[in-house]
Amino acid sequence: MPIENTPAGELVLIVPNLHRRYSGVTATNRMVAPKLAKMFHAGWLGSHRPDGIDAIGLADLMRLWRRARPVIWHARRNDEMIVGLALRALGWPLKLLFTSAAQRHHTWLTRWLIRNQDAIIATSPLSASYLKRDATVVMHGVDTDRYAPPADRASAFAESGLPGRYAIGCFGRVRAQKGSDVFVEAMCRLLPRYPDFTAVIVGAVVPEQLAFANELKRKIEAAGLQSRIIITGELPIEDVVRWYQRLTIYAFTSRNEGFGLTLIEAMSAGAALVATRAGAAEFVVEDGTTGVLTPPGDVDALAAALEPLMRDPASAAVMGARARQRVVDKFSLDAEANAIAAVYRTLI
Repeated sequence: MPIENTPAGELVLIVPNLHRRYSGVTATNRMVAPKLAKMFHAGWLGSHRPDGIDAIGLADLMRLWRRARPVIWHARRNDEMIVGLALRALGWPLKLLFTSAAQRHHTWLTRWLIRNQDAIIATSPLSASYLKRDATVVMHGVDTDRYAPPADRASAFAESGLPGRYAIGCFGRVRAQKGSDVFVEAMCRLLPRYPDFTAVIVGAVVPEQLAFANELKRKIEAAGLQSRIIITGELPIEDVVRWYQRLTIYAFTSRNEGFGLTLIEAMSAGAALVATRAGAAEFVVEDGTTGVLTPPGDVDALAAALEPLMRDPASAAVMGARARQRVVDKFSLDAEANAIAAVYRTLI
């Protein structure tokens, strides 16, 4: 039966996405859910539903009450765990699963919620180490067909209309946690030495970070680099993919991170990578081969790692090709979906 025509009574999986704001958690959920919907009768509950999985609403949910067959409720946030527990207490036949990306000690509430799940997935071994219960490690994957290298990177960059011949990028919301300030500081040092490069920050400036973003813009203006350090703001996903394909180098500058999906997106698109030791970087990047690892928040270390690649774009291209192969081999979306599906099968 086509997934778009799946009756609520045949559902095996509910994918809740109960946050209206688009986030990294939403992005990872949107990518893998359609793959899982090809393996299980699945429904998406909430905002930002991707193509390839049915929407379910309150009426569909009501029809599941006291059904004999279990339904997996796969939460990725505390509020989704709370809703799942409440529904089960009221008679919904839910098997509760939570994916944890956090790399920190959890609050008492999160610990209690985690203890009451039927199964746990962690997105890295480090995330698993904070859970204080058994978990299956399933690292995120990326659609390697969608995030593919361009046929001609020089032409892809030229289409942007930006000065120079090469792009170096840093993607994600403009804020301190993402290290946007570290990236700007490094670019203010390096771009005057490498006139063929333009730097691009692709990401939203949310209202609560406006002062932080304005301070970055003042630094850029003081350095006279307004035309060579570009902050795009939030873009449609199709445009984000195109920006990845324009990059020769990608800088992952987060101070702390759950997983850091942009790592594998940039690698999949064939960009050379310099990454802080945050999120899953140490598990994804082979230091010196498929990328270079640096300490978080360290402008000197970031600039020192980036400069050899900016000095020799041909070597950056070779590293980018190795990074692409690493993702194809180890971090495809199919690999992630198959590993999650194996956990589902233990529950049903």
